[in-house]
Amino acid sequence: MTNDKRDNMTDNNMAAADDQQEIDLLELARKLWDGRRMLLRWAIYGAVAGIVIALSIPKEYTTTIKLAPEATNSQGMSGNLGALAAMAGISAGSSSGSDAIGTQLYPDIVSSVPFAIGLFDVKVTDRDGADTITVRQYLTEEISAPWWSYITSLPSRAIGGIAGLFRSGSEEDATPQKPDAFRLTPEESGIAATLASRVNVESAAKTSIISISVTMQDPMVAAMLADTVAERLKEYVIDYRTNKARKDMEYAQKLNDEARQAYYEAQQRYTNYVDNNQGIVLRSKRNEEERLQNEQALAFNLYNTTSQQLQVAKAKVQEITPVFTVVQPSTVPLAPSKPSKMLIIVGCVFLAFVGASAWVLFGRDMLDTLRKARQKE
Repeated sequence: MTNDKRDNMTDNNMAAADDQQEIDLLELARKLWDGRRMLLRWAIYGAVAGIVIALSIPKEYTTTIKLAPEATNSQGMSGNLGALAAMAGISAGSSSGSDAIGTQLYPDIVSSVPFAIGLFDVKVTDRDGADTITVRQYLTEEISAPWWSYITSLPSRAIGGIAGLFRSGSEEDATPQKPDAFRLTPEESGIAATLASRVNVESAAKTSIISISVTMQDPMVAAMLADTVAERLKEYVIDYRTNKARKDMEYAQKLNDEARQAYYEAQQRYTNYVDNNQGIVLRSKRNEEERLQNEQALAFNLYNTTSQQLQVAKAKVQEITPVFTVVQPSTVPLAPSKPSKMLIIVGCVFLAFVGASAWVLFGRDMLDTLRKARQKE
């Protein structure tokens, strides 16, 4: 009997709670309906603010280049190169280990400080083709910002102006030095950070396609810089992968030059001795002639061996040099990539509507409660 009473009381409490929740929701809906004019007014204000913000943000253009790198072969020398190495008496064992610079590290390479400052002196042309300036000049002189950025930057500009009054004339007239990656100036560090934020590199894990995107306010500058970044990245990767092989080739070239010089000298000594001792039948003279002839033969064999080794080294450099296929070349964008004006307007309208709704539902009641509390005091 007692359990039945408890169950009935629980059901009644749940029913009362549901009724109260329904009443609260109806009350909130009524408040919103009563404040519909205010909500509409604030939504219009939000739309106007969104339009102003969208028109104040400069247009940005994005150029994207897609590269397909050649798959690396870690199984050692190919068949032709292995045969050439066997003829030269060189071991063509397979090289174990993978490449230390994979496609997943390309974004870190491009965003690094040395890579960024290497782009400072790149020449770019505006969309009209009238002016040719460096990337550093473009980022410091040609990039525009929204009007509110001038207001927010007033304190720092004032501090910079005051500091400039105390600088000596020699410092102002000094010619800009080449950037030092180890110790950048604040201006150079800011330019490198801006450049790194405007250059984006992505690597697809499955296809290994490299996407290089450059965003600038001038479409021509974006296209030219994207093409330069792609070329610099390819040069960096090629230089890294062929570094060891090129050093081996240079060493083989040095040995070959020394062996050729030694062979020419031995040949000249033998020729001069034969020319000066024709018709002489002394045994000592014949022994000297045989010795010089043997030295010439040994020098020729060494020269021949180093020549074959040099050809193998050149072939190895050619084989391990990566090849990049341009899937999508650089093109001048016709339409801006950002800002998205519609998204900005919708976002401002949404924020204004949410703020007005919060005021209608809770703000008024809280303000009335505070006023009544003050009156009682």
